Amino acid sequence: MDGTHNRPHGIRRLPRTLTLLTLIGALLATALTACGSSDPRNLLNSIRSGKVILGTKFDQPGLGLQKPDGSVVGFDPSVSTFVVNRIADDMGVPHPEISWRETPSAQRETLINNGEVDMIAATYSINESRAEKVDFAGPYLVTYQGLLVRADDDSLTSLPDLNNGKKLCSVTGSTSAQNVKSQLSGVQLQEYDSYSSCVEALRRGKVDALSTDETILAGYSNWYPDEFKLVSMTYLKDACVSGKQKKAGAPFSTERYGIGMPKEYPDAQAAVNKALEAMLVAPNGARSPWESTLREYLGDKDVDRFFQRAAEPGSHYSLVPTVGDVDFLTAPAATCEGDA
Repeated sequence: MDGTHNRPHGIRRLPRTLTLLTLIGALLATALTACGSSDPRNLLNSIRSGKVILGTKFDQPGLGLQKPDGSVVGFDPSVSTFVVNRIADDMGVPHPEISWRETPSAQRETLINNGEVDMIAATYSINESRAEKVDFAGPYLVTYQGLLVRADDDSLTSLPDLNNGKKLCSVTGSTSAQNVKSQLSGVQLQEYDSYSSCVEALRRGKVDALSTDETILAGYSNWYPDEFKLVSMTYLKDACVSGKQKKAGAPFSTERYGIGMPKEYPDAQAAVNKALEAMLVAPNGARSPWESTLREYLGDKDVDRFFQRAAEPGSHYSLVPTVGDVDFLTAPAATCEGDA
């Protein structure tokens, strides 16, 4: 019997094509809603689910580099991997599958808050403006701004040498470039789009030095053996810079790397800090996993120098961080009048 005889009066069967289009539209709407979700990711939930998305750099030898086979290596991704697996062990769940996401400096806060990554370890200096947008676990490394110069160039040995007509390279928008602009007005600063571009310009003699965090520079120095050397950037006398007092021997800048995370999940931040503390523990007098990883990717030569410098009496330097200590964000700086 034809079913049309049993339909109530005034109700007609929808054409098959219209019914199909309506169904497809509903499915697409559901998919778009799911894809368009911008809620921040909860690292602990992601570990429980067995899949995490971690952000890092893809173009910095020693710190974060994507290999031709798609794998990612370096100190930062190694720290992230240790942290995630340690948390999984503490939770009693299997180590999760890790997907890596490239996180350029200008996009880090957006990627965290839009739910595109669980956390980011990508030479991510903790500072006040960033801490207003995301939470930081760590710090997991303390580093300082320095110079990378050619190994055979003896004309650059300290900060004042930059003002002798030298061409200095840094990356547009980086903290290092901003420091140079505000504190060394006489230097010839050339800004490139990446540190790799700066390194290539330095190798070809187009610039005389590259300035950024010493750990980044050490990664490049280790990548190109015997081609480069690191030069510390310290004040040779007391100075007043942008209204802040700088003491003789003080580093040009201090950077503390942290792991960026959403503000919504303090339990996840606490779990990451706990894992970082475990990474810094040296079992039975041996090297800690943290130090072993640092040496693997930055090389013994520069890491030895960093440790020796920090151990000198009255040193202004350190290397091993105090996890969870972010008091430096609110610590008052010694002020002065005028610029030296």
